[in-house]
Amino acid sequence: MNAGIALLAFAYVLSQFFRAFLAVLSPFLATDIGATPQDLAFASGMWFLTFAAMQLPIGWALDTVGPRRTAAVLLLLGGGGGAAVFALASAPVHLAIAMSLIGVGCAPVLMASYYIFALDHPPARFAFLAALMVGVGTLGNIVASYPTTLAAETMGWRAALWGLCTLSSGTAVGIWFAVRDPEKEASAQKGSFAEVLRIRALWFIFPLMLVSYAEVGALRGLWIGPYLTEVFRAEPRLIGQASLAMGIAMVIGPMAYSPLDRIFNTRKWVIFTGSFGVLLATIGVIILAEASVLWVIALMCAIGFFGSTYPAIMSHGRSLLPRHLVGRGVTLLNLCSIGGVGIAQFVTGRIYAAYSPAKWESTPFVMIFIFFAAALAIGLVIYLFSTDTKPDKA
Repeated sequence: MNAGIALLAFAYVLSQFFRAFLAVLSPFLATDIGATPQDLAFASGMWFLTFAAMQLPIGWALDTVGPRRTAAVLLLLGGGGGAAVFALASAPVHLAIAMSLIGVGCAPVLMASYYIFALDHPPARFAFLAALMVGVGTLGNIVASYPTTLAAETMGWRAALWGLCTLSSGTAVGIWFAVRDPEKEASAQKGSFAEVLRIRALWFIFPLMLVSYAEVGALRGLWIGPYLTEVFRAEPRLIGQASLAMGIAMVIGPMAYSPLDRIFNTRKWVIFTGSFGVLLATIGVIILAEASVLWVIALMCAIGFFGSTYPAIMSHGRSLLPRHLVGRGVTLLNLCSIGGVGIAQFVTGRIYAAYSPAKWESTPFVMIFIFFAAALAIGLVIYLFSTDTKPDKA
């Protein structure tokens, strides 16, 4: 791992942090600026939707401008600028603006890495490198848990955000100087997203990509906090510890998936089995919604672990792409993944509002999990018709 890839990996740690830290800051933001769970769902949704909306221009930029300038400029302006706006927030609407900017800043870092992996490394290494990057990046989920709770309690959340502004800006400058662009494909200038969409086999992968990360991202990024607070009267530290446990599961998950396609000589059925595990864990939360806080946390960790299929699905999609469409192809797949979380946050925010208040405090959250279970079931049924591809041999 050279310095450029290391900096992109650290930028992805920041990206994972920013998509998850609202969950543990929810009690502090409620007290200081009156942010409700619905406000935070909207702000979180804006992060994911702006992130997703940037994928198409980023795909073009990777194939034409290159990953170095694409990642550095957007991370500096969006990541650094958005963290500064968040630190100055005095109303919930400011959080939405800040999260939108941060989403723009975080949007290119993982795809820049995948672009370099796809063009500068053998195809047999792509799945491993993709999983490694996600596994390392998901450390941001761990930092955005109990450590963030402690930081908010000691130095205050505003000071923590100023620190993140400095980190984001410094990382962007480092990327500008350290990342090396791969040699461009001569035919990349002629490629188009329409050409990607003409690959019919991808259409059976897009729906699962849309829903597979939606629950994991929405739960870890927000709903774990309000759920444990309202149903089990959990203190901020317990929320931080639960988020930490789920974050650890999400770090282990991608690396656990990494060798399975080669062991079983299939991409499709590894992904299907793992996603079905998420569905079972979700049904478990619905059944045991108020039974025990420990059982609920354990099932959330299972969702985080089994739901770590992102690198595996990305590898499946990458295997169907010609070399000159790699930038556009992987960003289109990523648009589905991240856009799915953004849509889910808006939908689940409305579900929460529609079922609050309720006779049972768990009712809004049960309805949210029913929504996730139904969406995942539909995605799995469509994915059954996808074309399996065998892993490349090293």
